[in-house]
Amino acid sequence: MTDLGYDLFIVLHLLGFVYWLGGDVGVFYSSGFVVNPKYSVQTRTVAAKIMMDLDLIPRICMTWMLTIGAQLASMQGVDHYPGQMIALWVLSPLWCFMVIYMHFSHGSPLSKAMGPIDFWLRRILIAGIIASVIYTIATGRLDTTPWLTAKVALFAYLIFAGVMIRRHLPGFIVGLTALAKGSINDDENAQMNKGLSGARPWVLSIWVVVFLEAVLGVVKPGNELALKFAALF
Repeated sequence: MTDLGYDLFIVLHLLGFVYWLGGDVGVFYSSGFVVNPKYSVQTRTVAAKIMMDLDLIPRICMTWMLTIGAQLASMQGVDHYPGQMIALWVLSPLWCFMVIYMHFSHGSPLSKAMGPIDFWLRRILIAGIIASVIYTIATGRLDTTPWLTAKVALFAYLIFAGVMIRRHLPGFIVGLTALAKGSINDDENAQMNKGLSGARPWVLSIWVVVFLEAVLGVVKPGNELALKFAALF
């Protein structure tokens, strides 16, 4: 591919990191207003709308990052398994469509059917990435680019953290539903706060891991050392 094409994918990769982390920060900040009982129901409802809309951005970024990263690796000479890039280029548009559709058509029959599919897709991706990383390390396939193996492994954690966040959402959703109806009681406030408190450590861990992913991609630690070691043989 031309240098222009490579530069385009670099820009897309960088934008993915920027909007993923930036969007998550916005969601985190606005969530504090949503759960704060000192604010009026109307104010909290508006904050919830802002939070939910912002949350769509990092979720879209996640659906594309694996494919864009793999494409960049391929353009740098990293070989992929037969059919892997085709599968990834099919995965990202479909996954992105599901995420966007579920956001804007929440509650529709198709949206409800997509929910479990999206959940199991994330589990399958986690298992697939872990298996791929183990195989890669065992066979030494990417010994000259250890940073790339680390990035792929960390991406599995990012998906896992998102799944764990979902485990704490039911209580938070109870509060959102109450706010949408125009009133919220103490018990619903408590459930909402408990759900958010349980999710926050996972959100913060995502920030750290996304930052580490960016550092690995820029610094490429161990790359020169690995190349020198390989040259000895």
